[in-house]
Amino acid sequence: WDPFDIRMLAGSTMGILGYGDIGKAVARRGRALDMNVIALRRRPGEPVEGAASEILGPEQKLELIRRSDYLVVAAPLTPETRGWIGERELEAMKPSAVVINVGRGAVIEERALIRALEQRRIAGAALDVFEQEPLPASHPFYSLDNVLLSPHSADHTPDWLERAMRRFLENFARFERGEPLVNVVDKRAGY
Repeated sequence: WDPFDIRMLAGSTMGILGYGDIGKAVARRGRALDMNVIALRRRPGEPVEGAASEILGPEQKLELIRRSDYLVVAAPLTPETRGWIGERELEAMKPSAVVINVGRGAVIEERALIRALEQRRIAGAALDVFEQEPLPASHPFYSLDNVLLSPHSADHTPDWLERAMRRFLENFARFERGEPLVNVVDKRAGY
C-alpha cells in the first residue's frame, strides 16, 4: 500500500482531437469534472455543440496540443490521420501532459510515443488502441511505468448486442419515416 499524490482534473485543460460522438461524450465527462475542454474537428465552422468551450480547425492542431494537460485522441483512421501524432506533436506537449488514445492506434506513431515516454518528455499515456492488435507480448509499452493499457475494450459490455439492436431498430424507424439515419458512414470521408 503506497499512497501517492493525485493530480486534480478540475481547472486543467482537456484537448480532444476528433469531435465526433466519442469526442463529444468525452467532453461532457471532462466538463462534469470542471475541466476546460477544447476540441479540434475537421470542419470547425459548424456550430459549437456539446461540452467543448472552443472548437479549433486542423491547422490549429499544435496549438491545441500545447494547451492540453490531457490530450484525448478520438479521431478515426483515415489517410489524413494516419501518423497524425508524431515526433513534432509529442514535442509540443507539456512535460506534465498525458495522451489518451481511444480512437485508432495508427493515428499515433507508436515509436515516437515510446521515445517520448521513455525519455519522460510527457508524463504518461493511457491507450485502448494500438497499431497492431492484439498488442504483442514483447511490446515496449508493457515495460513502461507511465503507461496504462486496456485491450481495445470500450464496446465489450454485457449489453453490446442489445444496444446494437436498439440502434438498428431506431434507424429502421427513421428510414421508414424518411428521417436522417444516425451513425451513417461517409465513404468519402473514410468513416
